[in-house]
Amino acid sequence: MRKLDQRGVASFEFVVVAVAFFTLVFAILDLARYAITMQSLRALANAGARSMMISDCYVNAAINKTVPTCSGDPLPSAAAKRAIAPFLYAGGLSPTLGMTMAGSAFTVTASEPGFTMLVPVWGTALNAPSASTQVPF
Repeated sequence: MRKLDQRGVASFEFVVVAVAFFTLVFAILDLARYAITMQSLRALANAGARSMMISDCYVNAAINKTVPTCSGDPLPSAAAKRAIAPFLYAGGLSPTLGMTMAGSAFTVTASEPGFTMLVPVWGTALNAPSASTQVPF
């Protein structure tokens, strides 16, 4: 019997294991990046809600027992947003913050429109994350 040539077997095994390993590592890093983005968006939405609650529009409506008519961005300056959630500005992205009135509550929503996942395994299901805070009055 002739012995088979074993050259290249180690490199083939490395390729098989390395592809799975690096895919797993990048997937973990990508999900961690998504989790940090979501937490930063929650912090930004909460800060926007706090800012709206101490604004003249909300305070005057609460004193007069009327429905507030506030709208727009609760934190209009980019510096204030950057101080609360600096991670959201990584890679040239810029978060958006908006407020809507509905019934007896207002909702502050923070979103990161340019966010995309790095690993294409997830598809587009996790792209453009957003978080919101609802405050009754």
